[in-house]
Amino acid sequence: MDFAYNNLKFFRQKFGYTQEQIAEKLGVSRQAVAKWESGASLPNIDNLIALADLYCVSVDVLSKNINAGMPAEEGGKYIFGIVTVGKNGEIRLPKKACEVFCLGEGDSVLVLGDEDKGMALVKMTDAGVMKK
Repeated sequence: MDFAYNNLKFFRQKFGYTQEQIAEKLGVSRQAVAKWESGASLPNIDNLIALADLYCVSVDVLSKNINAGMPAEEGGKYIFGIVTVGKNGEIRLPKKACEVFCLGEGDSVLVLGDEDKGMALVKMTDAGVMKK
């Protein structure tokens, strides 16, 4: 598996941190952070866990080519990350997904499913399905 070092820079910038600030939080040099982001070296597991906690994502999202909130290869398609189903079946949509699709408190979504292809959500309006 290739480590997705580009995610380190993406999340750092998304949260508004400098390399120096990340280095201070982890107790490493700024050069170490720069090497992780360029792919010249890899963070150890303790630093990877600390980064994932800092950015509120799983280690999988941070280290694999699962680019949460980043546009996928095809225009207008996104990968927003992984959510966990709660005790009563509830899910919390990622903030970026709500922003991109203008979802707010009280909005309704239609849940669609295909046993072979998975699930999808479609924003509903009072007049029916939202059109872009």
